[in-house]
Amino acid sequence: MAAMAPGGGGSGGGVNPFLSDSDEDDDEVAATEERRAGLRLGAGVGLDPGSAGSLSPQDPVALGSGARPGLPVEAAATPAALGGSGETPARLSIDAIAAQLLRDQYLLTALELHTELLESGRELPRLRDYFSNPGNFERQSGTPPGMGAPGIPGASGVGGAGGREPSTTSGGGQLNRAGSISTLDSLDFARYSDDGNRETDERVAEHEVPLQERKNYKSSPEIQEPIKPLEKRALNFLVNEFLLKNNYKLTSITFSDENDDQDFELWDDVGLNIPKPPDLLQLYRDFGNHQVTGKDLVDVASGVDEDELEALTPILSNIPPTLDTPQAIENSLLVQKLEDKISLLNNEKWSLMEQIRRLESEMDILKTEHFTTPAVGDSVQPSLIQSSQKDSEDSRRSPIVNSSDQEKNKNGHLETPGGADNSIPQENSAGSFPRKEREEMLPSSIPSKTMVHFDQPNRKLSPAFHQALLSFCRMSADSRLGSEVSRIADSEKSVMLMLGRCLPHIVPNVLLAKREELIPLILCTACLHPEPKERDQLLHILFNLIKRPDDEQRQMILTGCVAFARHVGPTRVEAELLPQCWEQINHKYPERRLLVAESCGALAPYLPKEIRSSLVLSMLQQMLMEDKADLVREAVIKSLGVIMGYIDDPDKYQQGFELLLSALGDPSERVVSATHQVFLPAYAAWTTELGNLQSHLIPTLLNKIEKLLREGEHGLDEHKLHMYLSALQSLIPSLFALVLQNAPFSSKAKLHGEVPQIEVTRFPRPMSPLQDVSTIIGSREQLAVLLQLYDYQLEHEGTTGWESLLWVVNQLLPQLIEIVGKINVTSTACVHEFSRFFWRLCRTFGKIFTNTKVKPQFQEILRLSEENIDSSSGNGVLTKATVPIYATGVLTCYIQEEDRKLLVGFLEDVMTLLSLSHAPLDSLKASFVELGANPAYHELLLTVLWYGVVHTSALVRCTAARMFELLVKGVNETLVAQRVVPALITLSSDPEISVRIATIPAFGTIMETVIQRELLERVKMQLASFLEDPQYQDQHSLHTEVIRTFGRVGPNAEPRFRDEFVIPHLHKLALVNNLQIVDSKRLDIAVHLFEAYSALSCCFISEDLMVNHFLPGLRCLRTDMEHLSPEHEVILSSMIKECEQKVENKTVQEPQGSMSIAASLVSEDTKTKFLNKMGQLTTSGAMLANVFQRKK
Repeated sequence: MAAMAPGGGGSGGGVNPFLSDSDEDDDEVAATEERRAGLRLGAGVGLDPGSAGSLSPQDPVALGSGARPGLPVEAAATPAALGGSGETPARLSIDAIAAQLLRDQYLLTALELHTELLESGRELPRLRDYFSNPGNFERQSGTPPGMGAPGIPGASGVGGAGGREPSTTSGGGQLNRAGSISTLDSLDFARYSDDGNRETDERVAEHEVPLQERKNYKSSPEIQEPIKPLEKRALNFLVNEFLLKNNYKLTSITFSDENDDQDFELWDDVGLNIPKPPDLLQLYRDFGNHQVTGKDLVDVASGVDEDELEALTPILSNIPPTLDTPQAIENSLLVQKLEDKISLLNNEKWSLMEQIRRLESEMDILKTEHFTTPAVGDSVQPSLIQSSQKDSEDSRRSPIVNSSDQEKNKNGHLETPGGADNSIPQENSAGSFPRKEREEMLPSSIPSKTMVHFDQPNRKLSPAFHQALLSFCRMSADSRLGSEVSRIADSEKSVMLMLGRCLPHIVPNVLLAKREELIPLILCTACLHPEPKERDQLLHILFNLIKRPDDEQRQMILTGCVAFARHVGPTRVEAELLPQCWEQINHKYPERRLLVAESCGALAPYLPKEIRSSLVLSMLQQMLMEDKADLVREAVIKSLGVIMGYIDDPDKYQQGFELLLSALGDPSERVVSATHQVFLPAYAAWTTELGNLQSHLIPTLLNKIEKLLREGEHGLDEHKLHMYLSALQSLIPSLFALVLQNAPFSSKAKLHGEVPQIEVTRFPRPMSPLQDVSTIIGSREQLAVLLQLYDYQLEHEGTTGWESLLWVVNQLLPQLIEIVGKINVTSTACVHEFSRFFWRLCRTFGKIFTNTKVKPQFQEILRLSEENIDSSSGNGVLTKATVPIYATGVLTCYIQEEDRKLLVGFLEDVMTLLSLSHAPLDSLKASFVELGANPAYHELLLTVLWYGVVHTSALVRCTAARMFELLVKGVNETLVAQRVVPALITLSSDPEISVRIATIPAFGTIMETVIQRELLERVKMQLASFLEDPQYQDQHSLHTEVIRTFGRVGPNAEPRFRDEFVIPHLHKLALVNNLQIVDSKRLDIAVHLFEAYSALSCCFISEDLMVNHFLPGLRCLRTDMEHLSPEHEVILSSMIKECEQKVENKTVQEPQGSMSIAASLVSEDTKTKFLNKMGQLTTSGAMLANVFQRKK
């Protein structure tokens, strides 16, 4: 800018303001008067008002002839621009020039000025604040005010006259919405966040388009402006929405693929700073309702005085004849004139009202005061008044205006134009309280402020000198922040207004990790701020405070929301907080949706009841059905549980039941767990109040289980069975609480005297506090009293008249026992589920109930007695799942000695009856598997089996031998050595060959699971006796059992046992089978050998073992299969060929053929040697590590 100095010479050029040393000290009043004089001169000679009054850089004379290099000096020095006078214009301050540059949006020129001032050490606060605030570059601006519309020279200058900030208009002659930099729809927090996940903002302001390009576009109506990225994304969204609504799905898919950089499910992906417009159909229908005028006809600003509008008359006369819409222009100008007049009158009205309020408060204070307020020095007061006037004027002119300031101006909370309000000292904040409260506050509050006394200097300096002297104290009141700092709030309301203005500027500049520190400030301001729009903005900031809030940050925000709700009441919660939740229900970040889901539950107690059961319930239902994030659905379920605790509309019961079934069937385990912990207990409590627990909820779930069993004859859906049964299990505490509360003794349950203690193990451990019976009842003391009366009633007085308990005994239990008889006994999962259900039911309802109500019903069905051995009905029920569920679900509830004896006796009876009746042992096996999973029952099961070992019937002994196979896997090796192996050795020498054969699977399982060398040797000796004793040579069933056992345990057994015992004996059995005469026995053995060899072929087999035993055994087996089963022979031939190739790869030298084949053989040979070396290692891990150490 220093190059502009030469233009300052000459008679009409004036003084270059950029080279003045006293620019920052120029009087603002003189600058204002000079601008007004320029306007009058410009209007007098028929010049464009914008060129005379706007101090635009297009008019270098108005800038003190500070023309840029390259502009004609004559144009810069022509004095006619100032009304034909040749006198030198008054020098303008740099601050005034900077203000005008910013107002006209000549940002590059302003930036260059700012840079040169910085380099010269004369930084201008206005420019510093403007360029340091990123929000100033967020908005999309229209035509710069100094440009004017095509064909209407200087039309925008109307707004410039008078020094007011001009507004910009859109191309159609309509006013744009205010380009606020801090309204939440235009403020993108993500752009300024420091979380590292910045998104590209494609919004392009008009001032970013080259100037010549804009001029070319606006001068030719036929040339359409190129589409901007933001406009393209918005139109893409609307087009895709239109295609989907009208079932052009394939076109929509293609369209989405061609625009893969855009998320068509989320409008926020287009841009956070614009609201979503109507759909295309609505835009088309609405198009005909608007009168279309010439593009960019006029750029009319707001805030124009009535007399200044007269300057439009010459503008209208200059309209080109090509624009044939004079009526439209006149209408537009008339409407604008009336709107401006209304705005001015409203501003004046609210300004006067504010003055009245302040003056009234001053009068009240002065009436109650008994002393005179010390006066501030006369030399200081005028400076303060003028400073406040300057602040007020600059704040009106400055483009750095936040949304809260604009809203405040709209509602009339304005400072008076002359700054009189600022000059009136506010001695007390009591003006905002009623008179009585002010009188009570005065004694304590007034002295603290009114006793401030400033010493007056005993000097005779003039006030003007004082003012000039104080001007050297550098204070910044020329910016937004300086204006806020210079105005100290004088009441609670003023504080709230100040916070509402400042917080939107503070939040984007706070680190994400520390933004929760702002939550108390935002909430207090949102609670107490008088303006609804500002409150809405602050709450929007709260919900958008952190882009992806973590768990702790969400808890803090929720705590603040609850505090807000408690403070403001249900009406404002519904009107102000709920919309914030609704806006973010489909946010792209799951953390935001999680915040919404959690908010619905946290705010439920503070909402109107009709909103709880309608809007909030619908929001949560939508999120449960549509959200893909497990964490969000889990939070939804918890909030639904809270809603169920507050809902009181019976019509919503069925909707709640459907939500319950949907939640139980959710694929996420987290969601299902939350359903059992929160939603189901809360829903059950409401169901109990409605009287539907026994009449609808439990019967409906039972009917669904029965339907599953009926439809699942060929394949039961075990997942759904688990879903319904687990729901029933979670309802047991609610059912028991209902039984207690509706008992005949419930009215007698009074807390008096010493309350009996409840045993710690009286109830099963609940999944959550909501499933604790004491929580449902109300307190542990109340429950203890009820339990005492409950036990007494059952033991001495019976259940007469006890409808809720009779329903359990007469309807629930019989239906459950009937369902148990229908499930598949071989389904371990089903047996386990029902076993756990009956165990919880019996433990919850107590020992007396179990002994007197549950056990008799099972015993009546099972009928364990010797005369039922030949009865098909008796045998039939013993083979069903009723046996294991009764044994593991009912008889194991209590573990006293008599209970254990009862369980042992039941299992012994079942084993005896099933053995003697030759019935399937599946029910007994299911009992052993379920009980064997708990080590506490191992001794008990061994006792039952020993009873079978010493039983007189060979059938029972045979059953006992087979049961050992199930028990060995879960029993520790000590018990195996002390109890299992001796029993098996005893059975292996049984007179009955069938009993000895039945021990073979158990011996094989021991070889598979035990690692003690002595035990393994004993078992190997016993198996060797079976194979090598001549008395067993013709025992076909024994050989079959041995081969089957070898095939099952061989791959998992100890390698030495497999190599030295299993494979050699399989070879011997294959050789013997070649000599078998009976084809049926030969084929049976061959098939079992084939299965055993197939299983062992996956194991590592050494070369010697392969050559000496494995391959010969396979060849013998192939000989059998050639005659008996050709399809098996083909597979055996392939196995033999593969094994022979492995052997050849180790012994045959590399062939002279293809190099690729040779390479593969070498690699195969290397791998085989390595695995062979590994297989021979029987040493510790330390020695194993040495294999891989390099030789030194």
